[in-house]
Amino acid sequence: MRLTVSDKESHLAKLKVMCARSMHVAVGALGDAFAKAEGHEIAFDFATVGAIQEKLDKGDSADVLVVSTGMIDKLEKASALVPGSRKVVAKTVIALCTRAGAPIPKFATRDEFVRLLHEAKTIATSDPAVAGSAGVHLAKMFEREGLAAMMATKCLPQKSGVEVARRVVEGKAEFGLTLSGEVASVEGAVIAGAVPPPFGLDTTYAAAVTASSAAKQAAAALIAALTAPDTRETWRKAGFEAG
Repeated sequence: MRLTVSDKESHLAKLKVMCARSMHVAVGALGDAFAKAEGHEIAFDFATVGAIQEKLDKGDSADVLVVSTGMIDKLEKASALVPGSRKVVAKTVIALCTRAGAPIPKFATRDEFVRLLHEAKTIATSDPAVAGSAGVHLAKMFEREGLAAMMATKCLPQKSGVEVARRVVEGKAEFGLTLSGEVASVEGAVIAGAVPPPFGLDTTYAAAVTASSAAKQAAAALIAALTAPDTRETWRKAGFEAG
């Protein structure tokens, strides 16, 4: 059966997507392509996972959430998501960011990484006060490893991972520490590699349709588009490993 113009229009949806900020390049590009192909409208809200949780706690809503699996777990337990709609999207790591053309330092082991921290004069990091996963995790690790006082004299805390990478490119920091997905979006910034344990952190993100969505079918179709096999290169270029 062929749909008439009026039938097609009745199937169009206006979707709101709340998504972890580090994924803005890939999700933005793939989401826009989906919207153009299907005729839907998508409004993106990119923020830290902590900020998204605060918005939901205050009564804000969305049709699709693309956040950490830990947050998805909590929302599933609260019956805030459509059962079975959850799907792993991609994984990112806390990476060491350098400026294009600069030598890559040795930091593959814990000892090498700690030595690098001691030798550096300025290090751009994500500000833990913003509630980004990289900044929060690193602050905890620096405290646990007895490095917090030293790092306080070296760190240039930034409001986002993108700003971390920009400070490195500008030469204001010798290197940066933030999520690989945010480094990949800044021209002139290089992902030198993943930070070693215990400082490193792999973060897996998943997408799900909210129970309150009025466009559940379109929301599920968007998630399918974000996780299709042919999106792997888009995710790789954005600094992620596709799920």
